[in-house]
Amino acid sequence: MCNVVVIIPSYKVSEYIKGVIQDIPAFVKYIIVIDDKCPHNSGKIAESINDERVIVCYHKENQGVGGAVITGYKKALTLGADIVVKIDGDGQMDLSYMQKLIQPILDGKADYTKGNRFTDFKALRQMPKLRLFGNSGLSFLVKAASGYWNIMDPTNGYTAIKKHALEELDLENISKRYFFESDMLINLNLENAVVVDVDIPAKYGNEQSSLSITKTLVSFPPKLFKGLSKRVFLKYFVYDFNMASLYLIIGLPMVFFGTIWGSLKWIEAIVNNIETTTGTVMLAVLPIILGTQFLLQAIQIDMNNIPAKSAK
Repeated sequence: MCNVVVIIPSYKVSEYIKGVIQDIPAFVKYIIVIDDKCPHNSGKIAESINDERVIVCYHKENQGVGGAVITGYKKALTLGADIVVKIDGDGQMDLSYMQKLIQPILDGKADYTKGNRFTDFKALRQMPKLRLFGNSGLSFLVKAASGYWNIMDPTNGYTAIKKHALEELDLENISKRYFFESDMLINLNLENAVVVDVDIPAKYGNEQSSLSITKTLVSFPPKLFKGLSKRVFLKYFVYDFNMASLYLIIGLPMVFFGTIWGSLKWIEAIVNNIETTTGTVMLAVLPIILGTQFLLQAIQIDMNNIPAKSAK
């Protein structure tokens, strides 16, 4: 029998946590609530619920959603979990879809599944427009950084992971704050874990998101670039060396040279009020064009290198 464990990071969700726990399906064996130094005592409210499946863990200091989920993951493994489902405590996740979320794992088609709200147009109309636009742009950046070009809605926190994939991850090196979901995908790709999107609409009520749009726009791009660099270096220069590696070695220096050379000559022409020769322009433009072509080929190989289950 498969042991399914649900973990709920809890911070400022005291008015929702009780209803969320009561809606969790009966097939779930344990419900782990992580009180992330919640000022509203969400953990105590969870403890007061008459449900023997509930286990509450308390953080002495706030560690962020990632830190709370990691604590939950570790606890779930000690409880013998086969599949660990992560949900939020604000009631925005439809728990009637939990069986659908874990089914690809049960069928051996995935190591990690996540909700995708972007296929339900009715739900999309309810999503705040700024959040919808931000998610669309962020999805593309996470695709590139993680290597999972086939997914959408990367910040969706409705996820499930099987025991083996969880044990393979270095949990201590995964981001503890709001970058957690994206960093999970980057690290899962390094372990060649198969990730599958599951169409699940979100529910929007009066909940207030604690994720700042401004903070996301400022902090996520550098983290994604760092994650991309780490993934590309390990997958194409340490774990393997293939044509994508060769294209990167040739393409990146060519684009870099053409850009720097062209910029210096452009500045020199402006300062000295002289006309740049055709040869000088071509010496800048040609490496950029050729280098870009090499990089596009490397990207194409990466897009065809998404982890997948072997056909039996």
